[in-house]
Amino acid sequence: MPVMLTTNRDREEAEPVVRSLAFAARPVRVSFMIDDLSRAGTESQLLALIRGIDRSAVTPSLVLLNGEGELSRSLEPTDCPVLRLGVRRLASVKALSAVKRLRRFWRDHRPEVAQIYFHDSAYFGVPVAKLCGVKKVVRVRNNLGYQQTRKHRILSRLIRPLLSGVLTNSELGRDAITKTDKMPPNRVTVIENGVDLERYGVAAAEGVLWDSDGGTDSRREAAILRVGVVANLRPIKNIDGLLRAAVQVLARFPQARFEVAGDGEQRAELEKLHAELKLGDRFVLRGSVTDIPAFLRSLDVAVLPSHSEGMSNAVMEYMAAGRPVVATAVGANPKLLWDAGVLLRPGDVAALAEAIGGLLADPFTRG
Repeated sequence: MPVMLTTNRDREEAEPVVRSLAFAARPVRVSFMIDDLSRAGTESQLLALIRGIDRSAVTPSLVLLNGEGELSRSLEPTDCPVLRLGVRRLASVKALSAVKRLRRFWRDHRPEVAQIYFHDSAYFGVPVAKLCGVKKVVRVRNNLGYQQTRKHRILSRLIRPLLSGVLTNSELGRDAITKTDKMPPNRVTVIENGVDLERYGVAAAEGVLWDSDGGTDSRREAAILRVGVVANLRPIKNIDGLLRAAVQVLARFPQARFEVAGDGEQRAELEKLHAELKLGDRFVLRGSVTDIPAFLRSLDVAVLPSHSEGMSNAVMEYMAAGRPVVATAVGANPKLLWDAGVLLRPGDVAALAEAIGGLLADPFTRG
């Protein structure tokens, strides 16, 4: 489709687009920056992007603001340069020395684009990128601003003039960014999340509980009904609410078992609540799970009880795996599940328990 230019301003605004349509003599150098690597949604999306990116079009590099943890190190891509800065607090002597290391790294690799994720990486990396002469500096912000404190609002507005634009994964995300960061709407671009359907196709095909005669599949232990969640252990994910809902579900379905795939800073708090509720092995915090399709294959019902979401990777994975879904009506969940799941108000423990119980009671829905 031809690009039609009608005024000088049109030509100026379209020039980057026209250049991108032409075959570049060499790949564009893009440096991604994020706090740490983990198996959480945003980090997994970034790693998938780096793995799958066309190296004839883009030469990637990766900067980790911290990156010193064992899990983060184990997830580092092997086919692009990686810099670990080891910074845990921005207000530290180590952060000052890390500025010099990052400047050397970017001057060596000469990125034309810096794509930066999360608050601390943005506050640290955006000014350094401009100092190094990076042509385009893009921030990625996929949440709806639930972490936005006064400090975040001030710092976000301070770095706003240095940004070429902001990427987010939902229309609600764009609305939040324009409201809290005062970013002009035309500088916020929505790129919705995706999921690799081939990874989950096997899970969907093999996850059948009931055969044509209504009997249980011999590959699964029919007496056990499994309810699962893929989520980091953070307050926003409302795993504490799920623990309380599990008490009600288990009173009705004593054969049910709950499992959470994910880890995080709330683990100790959740373990304490788990002990108080006396759930024992009927509710298991499995920690980080490497094979999410296999985990989903074991479930009868998949749940996401979050207080807030942008566009949830977990919900898309549940759907790709063919699992019945219970989720809160936050973020893009209603768009994703408008005719394919049970939606409920966030924070309503009784409604959460009722929705899970309703699916567990219906073998045809579970199948």
